[in-house]
This record gives sequence, C-alpha cells and structure tokens, in this order.
Amino acid sequence: MDKVLRIGMIGLDTSHAVEFTKLLNDPANPYHVPGGKVVIAYPGGSDDFELSRSRVEGFTNKLRDDFGIEIAHSPAAVAAACDAILLESADGRVHAEQFRQIAPFGKPVFIDKPFAVSSRDAADIAALAKSEGIALMSSSSLRFAEEVTRALADTSRGALLGADCYGPMALEPTQPGLFWYGIHMVEMLYAALGPGCMQVTAFTRDAHDVVVGVWADGRIGTVRGNRAGSFGFGAQIHREKGTTAVDVAASAKPFYASLLERVMEMFAGGSAAVGLEETLEVIRFIEAANESRETGLPVRL
Repeated sequence: MDKVLRIGMIGLDTSHAVEFTKLLNDPANPYHVPGGKVVIAYPGGSDDFELSRSRVEGFTNKLRDDFGIEIAHSPAAVAAACDAILLESADGRVHAEQFRQIAPFGKPVFIDKPFAVSSRDAADIAALAKSEGIALMSSSSLRFAEEVTRALADTSRGALLGADCYGPMALEPTQPGLFWYGIHMVEMLYAALGPGCMQVTAFTRDAHDVVVGVWADGRIGTVRGNRAGSFGFGAQIHREKGTTAVDVAASAKPFYASLLERVMEMFAGGSAAVGLEETLEVIRFIEAANESRETGLPVRL
C-alpha cells in the first residue's frame, strides 16, 4: 500500500486550511485527494489583518475538534512532526519568516498565495529553498481550475496569441494592490502565456482595475479585477483560429482539489508544477502592476 504522508499545516487564518483538510482527510469526500493526511498544525495569525485575526480561532477550533488535528505552538514543531508542509498563512508578509523557521527541516513545502508581497522576500525564500535543497511550490488554485486546464490543453484552434483573465479584486491594505485577489487572475494569465512578460501598464478606478502585460515575443495579456458587477472568475483565450471563453464555475470539481493533486505529486517526490523562476516573475509582475496603479505609467519588469 502506498505511504500516506503526514501533512503539517502552518497558518489557520484562511478558509483554505479547512478546505484542504476536508479534501485530504475525508476519504468519503467526492473530490478526496489521496496520499496525505493533515496531522498537525500551527494557527499563526496577524493582529493587524482583520481577515486573519477574526478567523484564526474559529478555524483552529474546527481543525482540532472536527478532524482531531494536533495544534502545535510553533512552525518548527509542525515541521519536526510531518513529512510535508502546507504553509497557508493568509498574510503574505509572514511567509518569508515562517519559511526560515521550517527550512532547516528540509521538508517539501507548498506556500499558498501570495508567495510573498515583495520581490525581496520572494527571492529570499527561493534562495533559501535552493541552498537547503527543499522542494518548493506556490500557486493560486485558479491556475489549475478544470476549465482553465481544459481550455489551455485544447490546441485545435492553433497557437495561443493572448489571454484576458478576469475575476473579483477586493483590496486589502496589508496585501497591496493585486497581491490579495488580483493574484488569482495573474496566475491564470501565466498559466496561459508562461513567463516572459517585459512590461505592464495598469489602469485603476473605484470599481475596476485593468492591467495590460506585454510579453517579449509580442503577445499581450490582460487582467481585469472587478469590485462591481460580476464576481465570477473566467478568461478569454485567444488563438490563431478563434477565441475560447472560459467560465471557471462551469466545472463541479473544486479548484482547491485540482491544486492539491499537483501539490501531492510534488510531496510524493515529483517536480513542482510551477517552477520557482515563474513564481518570482508573478510576484514581480504584481509589484510592477501596483507601481503602475500609483503612477499611471508603464513599468518594466
């Protein structure tokens, strides 16, 4: 019988902590992801971040009481007691420090979005992972949503020329600009176009943001973040012979499950589904977009 990995979780201030535990720990779940079980977790939480502070106690109680998860007093205690780690803290500002605490244990790590909220922190995490030989991956779950994956795999309309990705974009002061919800659409865009963006220009109004990225090979991709109107996720994938409309909600399979399947592949010894260089570019893309939101000027990556 295949080994069931002991999964540790750091950061219980996000609904992702509960959703991932349901998918991993409940074999009766119709979208159960096999191969691992959450066994220990550290709550974390950020006092100056309302969506973190107000939820950490409830999610911690749910994991302890409903799933029997052991609650640890430090990230290091989690790392010492597991085979692989889901770093779920909602606050991207704390990811670099939490990663530094667990890196000496050498366990594979998934860092939930946002990987970091600055290129400096992102580079520090990547450098430490490389020096310690740690398997590391970060991604928004929207990158692996079934409808996105299906549309990108269908090459019947020829080469991909560009993509326009849209979704809700609430603003959170502690996670500047696109780092909070905008990152979902950026990840979808990178799933379509891959790395190689050289310049972004952002346009922002109270109800909407639009970010235009120009790739080195001439392709153009856009991110539209909505604070009015539709709050659904989707995309238009432009190819040589036509355009495919993607409605993420059209698939019954949760995108959390699609992401976890890829994470578990890495935890089991496979390669990360998203390379660190691409993740670093995603963070830089968002930084540049945020700068352009402030200045109204194009910003080179």
